[in-house]
Amino acid sequence: MNVNRLFLMAVGALLACSAQAKVRLSHLVGDNMVLQQQTEARLWGWAKAGKEVKVTCSWNNDVYKAKAAKDGSWIVKVKTPKASMEPQKITFNDGDELTIGNVLIGEVWVCAGQSNMEMPVRGFGNCPVENFNQHVLDAAQSAGVRSIKIPSIMRVEPQQDAQAEWRVCSPQTVADFSATGYFFARLVSRTLGIPVGLIEANKGGSRVESWLTKENLQKYTNEPTDSMGIVNFKPQWDYQRALLWGNGTFNPILNATVKGILFYQGCSNVGDPAGQYTSRLKLLVEQWRQQFGLGDIPFYFVQIAPYVSGNAQGDWNARLQEQQYNASKVIPNSGIICTNDLVYPYEGDQIHPAQKQPVGERLAYLALNQQYGYTALPCQSLSYKEMMIRNDTVFVHFDNEYGAISRFEGIEGFEVAGDDRVFHKAEARHYWRPGGQKWDEAIIVVSPEVKHPVALRYCFRNWQLGNLKNAAGLPLFPFRTDNW
Repeated sequence: MNVNRLFLMAVGALLACSAQAKVRLSHLVGDNMVLQQQTEARLWGWAKAGKEVKVTCSWNNDVYKAKAAKDGSWIVKVKTPKASMEPQKITFNDGDELTIGNVLIGEVWVCAGQSNMEMPVRGFGNCPVENFNQHVLDAAQSAGVRSIKIPSIMRVEPQQDAQAEWRVCSPQTVADFSATGYFFARLVSRTLGIPVGLIEANKGGSRVESWLTKENLQKYTNEPTDSMGIVNFKPQWDYQRALLWGNGTFNPILNATVKGILFYQGCSNVGDPAGQYTSRLKLLVEQWRQQFGLGDIPFYFVQIAPYVSGNAQGDWNARLQEQQYNASKVIPNSGIICTNDLVYPYEGDQIHPAQKQPVGERLAYLALNQQYGYTALPCQSLSYKEMMIRNDTVFVHFDNEYGAISRFEGIEGFEVAGDDRVFHKAEARHYWRPGGQKWDEAIIVVSPEVKHPVALRYCFRNWQLGNLKNAAGLPLFPFRTDNW
Protein backbone atom coordinates (compact mmCIF):
# COMPACT_ATOMS: atom_id res chain seq x y z
CA MET A 1 0.00 0.00 0.00
CA ASN A 2 1.59 3.33 -1.05
CA VAL A 3 2.01 6.40 1.14
CA ASN A 4 -0.54 8.50 -0.74
CA ARG A 5 -3.23 5.91 -0.25
CA LEU A 6 -2.46 5.62 3.45
CA PHE A 7 -2.65 9.40 3.75
CA LEU A 8 -6.03 9.54 2.00
CA MET A 9 -7.40 6.78 4.22
CA ALA A 10 -6.23 8.61 7.34
CA VAL A 11 -7.82 11.87 6.19
CA GLY A 12 -11.05 10.00 5.41
CA ALA A 13 -11.09 8.44 8.86
CA LEU A 14 -10.57 11.81 10.51
CA LEU A 15 -13.38 13.36 8.47
CA ALA A 16 -15.68 10.48 9.33
CA CYS A 17 -14.94 10.87 13.03
CA SER A 18 -15.47 14.60 12.78
CA ALA A 19 -18.80 14.15 10.98
CA GLN A 20 -19.93 11.62 13.57
CA ALA A 21 -18.96 13.86 16.46
CA LYS A 22 -20.56 17.01 15.06
CA VAL A 23 -23.78 17.98 16.75
CA ARG A 24 -26.93 17.30 14.73
CA LEU A 25 -29.87 19.68 14.93
CA SER A 26 -33.56 19.05 14.54
CA HIS A 27 -34.66 20.17 11.10
CA LEU A 28 -36.87 22.73 12.84
CA VAL A 29 -33.70 24.37 14.15
CA GLY A 30 -31.90 25.79 11.14
CA ASP A 31 -31.11 28.68 8.85
CA ASN A 32 -33.97 31.17 8.29
CA MET A 33 -35.95 29.99 11.32
CA VAL A 34 -38.11 32.24 13.50
CA LEU A 35 -37.75 32.00 17.27
CA GLN A 36 -40.53 33.01 19.64
CA GLN A 37 -39.76 36.41 21.16
CA GLN A 38 -39.29 37.29 24.84
CA THR A 39 -39.34 33.78 26.19
CA GLU A 40 -37.12 30.80 26.85
CA ALA A 41 -37.16 29.29 23.39
CA ARG A 42 -36.21 25.63 23.03
CA LEU A 43 -33.46 24.41 20.73
CA TRP A 44 -32.77 20.72 20.38
CA GLY A 45 -30.89 18.02 18.55
CA TRP A 46 -28.59 15.04 18.97
CA ALA A 47 -24.94 14.44 19.81
CA LYS A 48 -22.77 11.62 21.09
CA ALA A 49 -24.19 10.28 24.37
CA GLY A 50 -22.72 12.11 27.34
CA LYS A 51 -21.33 14.98 25.25
CA GLU A 52 -21.81 18.53 26.47
CA VAL A 53 -23.35 20.87 23.91
CA LYS A 54 -22.73 24.60 24.31
CA VAL A 55 -25.05 27.09 22.65
CA THR A 56 -24.32 30.79 22.10
CA CYS A 57 -26.55 33.40 20.47
CA SER A 58 -25.57 36.60 18.69
CA TRP A 59 -28.03 38.72 20.69
CA ASN A 60 -26.44 38.15 24.12
CA ASN A 61 -23.29 36.88 25.81
CA ASP A 62 -24.87 33.94 27.60
CA VAL A 63 -23.63 30.37 27.20
CA TYR A 64 -26.27 27.67 27.42
CA LYS A 65 -25.25 24.08 28.09
CA ALA A 66 -26.89 20.68 27.74
CA LYS A 67 -25.66 17.12 28.10
CA ALA A 68 -26.65 14.55 25.52
CA ALA A 69 -28.73 11.72 26.98
CA LYS A 70 -28.14 8.02 26.39
CA ASP A 71 -30.03 8.22 23.11
CA GLY A 72 -28.00 11.28 22.11
CA SER A 73 -30.85 13.76 22.47
CA TRP A 74 -30.34 17.15 24.10
CA ILE A 75 -32.38 20.32 24.54
CA VAL A 76 -31.63 23.83 25.79
CA LYS A 77 -33.72 26.91 26.48
CA VAL A 78 -32.33 30.26 25.33
CA LYS A 79 -33.62 33.65 26.38
CA THR A 80 -34.92 35.58 23.41
CA PRO A 81 -35.21 39.37 23.04
CA LYS A 82 -38.02 41.47 21.59
CA ALA A 83 -39.02 40.74 18.03
CA SER A 84 -36.84 42.27 15.36
CA MET A 85 -36.17 42.06 11.63
CA GLU A 86 -32.42 42.00 12.35
CA PRO A 87 -30.90 38.62 11.36
CA GLN A 88 -29.22 36.65 14.15
CA LYS A 89 -26.87 33.67 14.46
CA ILE A 90 -26.80 30.72 16.82
CA THR A 91 -23.71 28.54 17.36
CA PHE A 92 -23.73 24.96 18.69
CA ASN A 93 -20.50 23.40 19.93
CA ASP A 94 -19.88 19.86 21.16
CA GLY A 95 -16.19 20.13 20.31
CA ASP A 96 -16.99 20.95 16.72
CA GLU A 97 -18.85 24.16 15.91
CA LEU A 98 -22.02 24.42 13.87
CA THR A 99 -23.63 27.82 13.20
CA ILE A 100 -27.04 28.65 11.77
CA GLY A 101 -27.82 32.10 10.39
CA ASN A 102 -30.51 34.49 9.19
CA VAL A 103 -32.53 33.66 12.31
CA LEU A 104 -35.29 36.12 13.16
CA ILE A 105 -36.97 36.74 16.49
CA GLY A 106 -40.75 37.09 16.28
CA GLU A 107 -43.99 35.17 16.69
CA VAL A 108 -44.37 31.47 15.86
CA TRP A 109 -47.72 29.86 15.01
CA VAL A 110 -48.63 26.27 14.11
CA CYS A 111 -50.82 25.66 11.05
CA ALA A 112 -52.67 22.38 11.70
CA GLY A 113 -55.63 20.55 10.21
CA GLN A 114 -56.58 19.08 6.85
CA SER A 115 -56.50 20.15 3.20
CA ASN A 116 -58.00 23.62 3.54
CA MET A 117 -55.10 24.47 5.84
CA GLU A 118 -52.62 22.59 3.69
CA MET A 119 -53.90 24.32 0.51
CA PRO A 120 -51.00 26.47 -0.74
CA VAL A 121 -51.16 29.98 -2.16
CA ARG A 122 -50.85 28.43 -5.63
CA GLY A 123 -53.96 26.33 -4.89
CA PHE A 124 -54.55 22.68 -5.77
CA GLY A 125 -55.39 21.17 -9.16
CA ASN A 126 -58.71 22.71 -10.29
CA CYS A 127 -58.85 24.46 -6.91
CA PRO A 128 -57.30 27.92 -7.36
CA VAL A 129 -56.72 30.51 -4.65
CA GLU A 130 -58.28 33.82 -5.56
CA ASN A 131 -55.90 36.59 -6.75
CA PHE A 132 -52.87 34.27 -6.94
CA ASN A 133 -50.85 36.57 -9.25
CA GLN A 134 -51.32 39.59 -6.99
CA HIS A 135 -50.21 37.58 -3.97
CA VAL A 136 -47.05 36.46 -5.76
CA LEU A 137 -46.11 40.05 -6.59
CA ASP A 138 -47.02 41.33 -3.13
CA ALA A 139 -44.87 38.67 -1.44
CA ALA A 140 -41.81 40.87 -2.00
CA GLN A 141 -43.10 42.90 0.94
CA SER A 142 -43.32 39.87 3.26
CA ALA A 143 -39.69 38.92 3.91
CA GLY A 144 -40.53 38.81 7.63
CA VAL A 145 -42.82 35.84 7.05
CA ARG A 146 -41.15 32.42 7.20
CA SER A 147 -42.54 28.90 7.12
CA ILE A 148 -41.48 25.28 7.45
CA LYS A 149 -43.64 22.50 5.95
CA ILE A 150 -43.51 19.21 7.83
CA PRO A 151 -43.89 16.30 5.37
CA SER A 152 -47.23 14.53 5.76
CA ILE A 153 -46.25 10.98 6.68
CA MET A 154 -47.80 8.12 8.66
CA ARG A 155 -45.91 6.38 11.43
CA VAL A 156 -46.92 3.78 14.00
CA GLU A 157 -44.46 5.23 16.53
CA PRO A 158 -44.02 8.94 17.37
CA GLN A 159 -41.25 10.53 15.27
CA GLN A 160 -38.72 12.94 16.74
CA ASP A 161 -37.61 14.71 13.54
CA ALA A 162 -38.78 15.46 10.01
CA GLN A 163 -37.05 16.25 6.73
CA ALA A 164 -37.92 19.92 6.32
CA GLU A 165 -36.34 23.35 6.13
CA TRP A 166 -37.38 26.93 6.81
CA ARG A 167 -38.37 29.09 3.83
CA VAL A 168 -38.15 32.88 3.49
CA CYS A 169 -41.23 34.38 1.87
CA SER A 170 -40.62 35.90 -1.55
CA PRO A 171 -42.29 35.94 -4.97
CA GLN A 172 -40.28 32.79 -5.74
CA THR A 173 -41.42 30.84 -2.66
CA VAL A 174 -44.84 32.13 -1.53
CA ALA A 175 -46.78 29.81 -3.85
CA ASP A 176 -45.91 26.86 -1.59
CA PHE A 177 -46.89 28.48 1.73
CA SER A 178 -50.18 27.46 3.35
CA ALA A 179 -52.59 30.07 1.99
CA THR A 180 -54.60 30.41 5.20
CA GLY A 181 -51.40 30.51 7.25
CA TYR A 182 -49.70 33.00 4.93
CA PHE A 183 -52.56 35.51 4.95
CA PHE A 184 -52.71 35.25 8.75
CA ALA A 185 -48.95 35.78 9.08
CA ARG A 186 -48.83 38.58 6.51
CA LEU A 187 -51.43 40.65 8.33
CA VAL A 188 -49.95 40.05 11.79
CA SER A 189 -46.42 40.77 10.56
CA ARG A 190 -47.34 44.00 8.81
CA THR A 191 -49.59 45.23 11.61
CA LEU A 192 -47.01 44.63 14.33
CA GLY A 193 -43.91 45.23 12.18
CA ILE A 194 -42.31 41.97 13.31
CA PRO A 195 -41.41 38.55 11.86
CA VAL A 196 -43.95 35.71 11.94
CA GLY A 197 -42.97 32.08 11.52
CA LEU A 198 -45.37 29.30 10.51
CA ILE A 199 -44.91 25.63 11.33
CA GLU A 200 -47.14 23.78 8.86
CA ALA A 201 -48.05 20.35 10.26
CA ASN A 202 -51.21 19.12 8.56
CA LYS A 203 -52.67 16.47 6.28
CA GLY A 204 -55.47 16.69 3.72
CA GLY A 205 -58.51 14.60 4.59
CA SER A 206 -57.42 13.88 8.15
CA ARG A 207 -59.99 13.44 10.92
CA VAL A 208 -59.67 14.89 14.40
CA GLU A 209 -58.81 11.32 15.48
CA SER A 210 -55.82 11.37 13.11
CA TRP A 211 -54.00 13.62 15.57
CA LEU A 212 -54.89 12.00 18.90
CA THR A 213 -52.28 9.96 20.77
CA LYS A 214 -52.52 6.24 21.31
CA GLU A 215 -53.37 6.80 24.98
CA ASN A 216 -56.22 9.22 24.19
CA LEU A 217 -57.61 7.03 21.43
CA GLN A 218 -57.67 4.01 23.73
CA LYS A 219 -59.21 5.93 26.63
CA TYR A 220 -61.80 8.05 24.85
CA THR A 221 -62.65 6.36 21.53
CA ASN A 222 -63.30 2.95 20.00
CA GLU A 223 -60.60 3.50 17.35
CA PRO A 224 -58.07 0.66 17.02
CA THR A 225 -54.46 1.63 17.71
CA ASP A 226 -52.56 -1.37 16.33
CA SER A 227 -51.34 -1.06 12.74
CA MET A 228 -53.54 -3.78 11.25
CA GLY A 229 -56.58 -2.60 13.18
CA ILE A 230 -56.08 0.96 11.95
CA VAL A 231 -55.73 -0.14 8.33
CA ASN A 232 -58.81 -2.38 8.49
CA PHE A 233 -60.86 0.29 10.29
CA LYS A 234 -60.30 2.79 7.46
CA PRO A 235 -59.38 0.49 4.56
CA GLN A 236 -60.07 2.83 1.65
CA TRP A 237 -58.74 6.25 2.60
CA ASP A 238 -55.40 6.28 4.41
CA TYR A 239 -55.70 10.00 5.11
CA GLN A 240 -58.57 9.28 7.51
CA ARG A 241 -56.61 6.87 9.67
CA ALA A 242 -56.25 7.60 13.36
CA LEU A 243 -52.97 8.05 15.28
CA LEU A 244 -50.57 7.65 12.35
CA TRP A 245 -50.57 11.25 11.11
CA GLY A 246 -50.04 12.67 14.58
CA ASN A 247 -47.10 10.33 15.12
CA GLY A 248 -45.48 11.10 11.79
CA THR A 249 -46.40 14.70 11.07
CA PHE A 250 -47.12 16.48 14.36
CA ASN A 251 -44.90 14.81 16.94
CA PRO A 252 -41.66 16.20 15.38
CA ILE A 253 -42.69 19.78 16.21
CA LEU A 254 -43.57 19.37 19.89
CA ASN A 255 -40.24 20.70 21.19
CA ALA A 256 -40.79 23.99 19.36
CA THR A 257 -41.68 27.07 21.36
CA VAL A 258 -44.79 28.54 19.75
CA LYS A 259 -47.27 31.32 20.40
CA GLY A 260 -50.38 29.40 19.40
CA ILE A 261 -52.17 27.04 17.04
CA LEU A 262 -54.30 27.74 13.96
CA PHE A 263 -56.60 24.87 12.98
CA TYR A 264 -58.74 24.28 9.87
CA GLN A 265 -60.33 20.83 9.89
CA GLY A 266 -63.69 19.11 10.12
CA CYS A 267 -64.84 18.01 6.67
CA SER A 268 -63.75 14.41 7.30
CA ASN A 269 -65.74 14.31 10.54
CA VAL A 270 -69.06 15.32 8.97
CA GLY A 271 -71.64 12.77 10.12
CA ASP A 272 -70.18 12.28 13.59
CA PRO A 273 -72.76 11.61 16.32
CA ALA A 274 -74.05 14.63 18.24
CA GLY A 275 -71.42 16.00 20.61
CA GLN A 276 -68.64 13.61 19.58
CA TYR A 277 -66.61 16.06 17.49
CA THR A 278 -66.97 18.77 20.12
CA SER A 279 -65.58 16.55 22.86
CA ARG A 280 -62.79 15.11 20.71
CA LEU A 281 -61.64 18.51 19.47
CA LYS A 282 -61.53 19.70 23.08
CA LEU A 283 -59.53 16.59 23.93
CA LEU A 284 -57.10 17.25 21.07
CA VAL A 285 -56.50 20.83 22.21
CA GLU A 286 -55.85 19.65 25.76
CA GLN A 287 -53.43 17.04 24.40
CA TRP A 288 -51.50 19.50 22.26
CA ARG A 289 -51.25 22.05 25.05
CA GLN A 290 -49.93 19.37 27.40
CA GLN A 291 -47.44 18.12 24.80
CA PHE A 292 -46.09 21.58 24.02
CA GLY A 293 -45.85 22.34 27.74
CA LEU A 294 -46.45 26.05 27.20
CA GLY A 295 -49.71 26.47 29.10
CA ASP A 296 -53.09 27.26 27.55
CA ILE A 297 -51.69 28.67 24.31
CA PRO A 298 -54.34 30.23 22.04
CA PHE A 299 -56.23 27.95 19.70
CA TYR A 300 -58.01 29.65 16.79
CA PHE A 301 -59.93 27.58 14.32
CA VAL A 302 -62.10 27.77 11.21
CA GLN A 303 -65.70 26.65 10.91
CA ILE A 304 -66.04 24.56 7.74
CA ALA A 305 -67.67 26.27 4.77
CA PRO A 306 -71.05 25.38 3.21
CA TYR A 307 -70.79 22.32 0.96
CA VAL A 308 -73.44 20.38 -0.98
CA SER A 309 -72.11 17.12 0.50
CA GLY A 310 -74.36 14.98 -1.70
CA ASN A 311 -77.57 16.85 -0.90
CA ALA A 312 -77.83 20.62 -0.68
CA GLN A 313 -80.95 20.40 1.48
CA GLY A 314 -79.41 17.99 4.00
CA ASP A 315 -78.07 19.25 7.32
CA TRP A 316 -75.15 16.98 8.23
CA ASN A 317 -72.60 19.63 7.18
CA ALA A 318 -74.45 22.16 9.34
CA ARG A 319 -74.49 19.78 12.30
CA LEU A 320 -70.70 19.55 12.16
CA GLN A 321 -70.52 23.36 11.99
CA GLU A 322 -72.71 23.42 15.11
CA GLN A 323 -70.33 21.05 16.91
CA GLN A 324 -67.42 23.30 15.98
CA TYR A 325 -69.21 26.36 17.31
CA ASN A 326 -70.01 24.49 20.53
CA ALA A 327 -66.34 23.52 20.85
CA SER A 328 -65.39 27.20 20.83
CA LYS A 329 -67.52 27.63 23.96
CA VAL A 330 -65.88 24.82 25.95
CA ILE A 331 -62.21 25.20 24.91
CA PRO A 332 -60.49 27.88 27.02
CA ASN A 333 -58.53 30.61 25.21
CA SER A 334 -59.99 29.65 21.85
CA GLY A 335 -61.80 31.41 19.03
CA ILE A 336 -63.65 30.37 15.90
CA ILE A 337 -64.25 32.21 12.64
CA CYS A 338 -67.28 31.83 10.38
CA THR A 339 -66.87 31.21 6.63
CA ASN A 340 -70.53 31.04 5.58
CA ASP A 341 -69.98 34.00 3.24
CA LEU A 342 -66.64 32.83 1.82
CA VAL A 343 -67.96 30.56 -0.91
CA TYR A 344 -69.27 31.62 -4.29
CA PRO A 345 -72.66 30.36 -5.52
CA TYR A 346 -70.87 28.15 -8.04
CA GLU A 347 -68.70 26.45 -5.38
CA GLY A 348 -71.31 24.11 -3.93
CA ASP A 349 -69.29 21.04 -4.88
CA GLN A 350 -65.91 22.67 -4.26
CA ILE A 351 -64.43 21.35 -1.00
CA HIS A 352 -61.57 23.88 -1.33
CA PRO A 353 -63.15 27.35 -1.75
CA ALA A 354 -60.98 29.97 -3.45
CA GLN A 355 -61.35 32.79 -0.91
CA LYS A 356 -58.49 32.03 1.46
CA GLN A 357 -57.27 35.57 2.14
CA PRO A 358 -60.26 36.53 4.35
CA VAL A 359 -59.99 33.19 6.16
CA GLY A 360 -56.42 33.93 7.22
CA GLU A 361 -57.20 37.54 7.98
CA ARG A 362 -60.18 36.68 10.20
CA LEU A 363 -57.90 34.39 12.20
CA ALA A 364 -55.48 37.31 12.42
CA TYR A 365 -58.26 39.57 13.77
CA LEU A 366 -58.71 37.14 16.65
CA ALA A 367 -54.98 37.03 17.38
CA LEU A 368 -54.50 40.79 17.10
CA ASN A 369 -57.45 41.49 19.38
CA GLN A 370 -56.85 38.80 21.99
CA GLN A 371 -53.06 38.39 21.96
CA TYR A 372 -51.49 41.59 20.66
CA GLY A 373 -53.42 44.40 22.30
CA TYR A 374 -55.70 45.53 19.45
CA THR A 375 -58.74 45.40 21.69
CA ALA A 376 -60.67 47.94 19.59
CA LEU A 377 -60.45 45.68 16.53
CA PRO A 378 -63.74 43.80 15.95
CA CYS A 379 -62.92 40.10 15.69
CA GLN A 380 -66.10 38.16 16.51
CA SER A 381 -68.77 37.09 14.06
CA LEU A 382 -72.42 37.87 14.61
CA SER A 383 -74.04 35.07 16.65
CA TYR A 384 -77.52 34.13 17.84
CA LYS A 385 -78.47 35.44 21.29
CA GLU A 386 -82.23 35.03 21.88
CA MET A 387 -85.66 35.08 20.26
CA MET A 388 -89.22 35.97 21.16
CA ILE A 389 -92.34 34.79 19.31
CA ARG A 390 -95.37 37.07 18.94
CA ASN A 391 -98.24 35.63 16.90
CA ASP A 392 -96.73 34.63 13.52
CA THR A 393 -93.51 36.65 13.95
CA VAL A 394 -90.16 35.69 15.41
CA PHE A 395 -88.11 38.53 16.93
CA VAL A 396 -84.36 37.84 17.10
CA HIS A 397 -81.42 39.44 18.91
CA PHE A 398 -77.73 38.78 18.23
CA ASP A 399 -74.41 39.09 19.98
CA ASN A 400 -71.39 40.89 18.51
CA GLU A 401 -73.22 43.39 16.35
CA TYR A 402 -70.58 46.05 17.08
CA GLY A 403 -73.30 48.67 16.79
CA ALA A 404 -74.76 47.72 13.43
CA ILE A 405 -76.00 45.00 11.14
CA SER A 406 -75.15 44.92 7.45
CA ARG A 407 -78.64 45.25 5.97
CA PHE A 408 -82.22 46.15 6.91
CA GLU A 409 -83.95 44.11 4.20
CA GLY A 410 -83.24 41.45 1.59
CA ILE A 411 -81.90 39.20 4.34
CA GLU A 412 -81.36 35.62 3.17
CA GLY A 413 -80.93 32.35 5.05
CA PHE A 414 -83.72 32.20 7.65
CA GLU A 415 -86.26 29.38 7.99
CA VAL A 416 -89.05 28.80 10.52
CA ALA A 417 -91.08 25.74 11.52
CA GLY A 418 -94.24 25.11 13.47
CA ASP A 419 -95.25 22.12 15.55
CA ASP A 420 -95.04 19.91 12.45
CA ARG A 421 -91.25 20.46 12.42
CA VAL A 422 -91.27 21.31 8.72
CA PHE A 423 -89.05 24.29 7.94
CA HIS A 424 -90.08 26.90 5.40
CA LYS A 425 -88.15 29.75 3.84
CA ALA A 426 -88.80 32.97 5.73
CA GLU A 427 -88.58 36.68 5.07
CA ALA A 428 -86.44 38.70 7.47
CA ARG A 429 -85.99 42.43 7.95
CA HIS A 430 -84.97 45.01 10.50
CA TYR A 431 -87.69 46.18 12.90
CA TRP A 432 -87.71 49.31 15.08
CA ARG A 433 -90.23 51.41 16.96
CA PRO A 434 -89.75 54.19 19.50
CA GLY A 435 -89.86 53.29 23.16
CA GLY A 436 -86.47 51.86 24.01
CA GLN A 437 -87.87 48.60 25.33
CA LYS A 438 -86.06 45.29 24.85
CA TRP A 439 -87.94 44.12 21.76
CA ASP A 440 -88.50 47.52 20.19
CA GLU A 441 -85.56 46.78 17.90
CA ALA A 442 -84.81 43.38 16.40
CA ILE A 443 -84.65 41.33 13.25
CA ILE A 444 -88.12 39.98 12.60
CA VAL A 445 -88.71 36.73 10.70
CA VAL A 446 -91.99 35.66 9.09
CA SER A 447 -93.11 32.86 6.77
CA PRO A 448 -96.58 32.83 5.15
CA GLU A 449 -96.62 29.03 5.50
CA VAL A 450 -96.08 29.06 9.28
CA LYS A 451 -98.80 30.78 11.32
CA HIS A 452 -97.53 29.60 14.71
CA PRO A 453 -93.71 29.33 14.60
CA VAL A 454 -91.89 27.42 17.30
CA ALA A 455 -88.35 27.09 15.90
CA LEU A 456 -85.93 29.21 13.89
CA ARG A 457 -82.93 28.25 11.77
CA TYR A 458 -80.33 30.21 9.84
CA CYS A 459 -78.26 28.58 7.09
CA PHE A 460 -78.70 25.22 8.80
CA ARG A 461 -78.36 23.17 5.65
CA ASN A 462 -75.41 21.65 3.82
CA TRP A 463 -75.55 24.36 1.17
CA GLN A 464 -77.24 27.57 2.26
CA LEU A 465 -75.62 30.98 1.99
CA GLY A 466 -76.72 33.84 4.20
CA ASN A 467 -75.96 37.54 3.91
CA LEU A 468 -76.44 38.99 7.39
CA LYS A 469 -73.27 40.50 8.90
CA ASN A 470 -72.23 42.86 11.68
CA ALA A 471 -70.63 46.29 11.48
CA ALA A 472 -67.23 44.68 10.84
CA GLY A 473 -68.52 42.65 7.91
CA LEU A 474 -68.24 39.39 9.86
CA PRO A 475 -71.10 36.98 9.04
CA LEU A 476 -73.74 35.44 11.25
CA PHE A 477 -72.89 31.92 12.40
CA PRO A 478 -75.35 29.25 11.18
CA PHE A 479 -77.64 28.26 14.06
CA ARG A 480 -80.86 26.56 15.09
CA THR A 481 -83.09 27.05 18.12
CA ASP A 482 -84.48 23.50 18.06
CA ASN A 483 -82.81 20.23 19.02
CA TRP A 484 -84.63 18.04 16.51
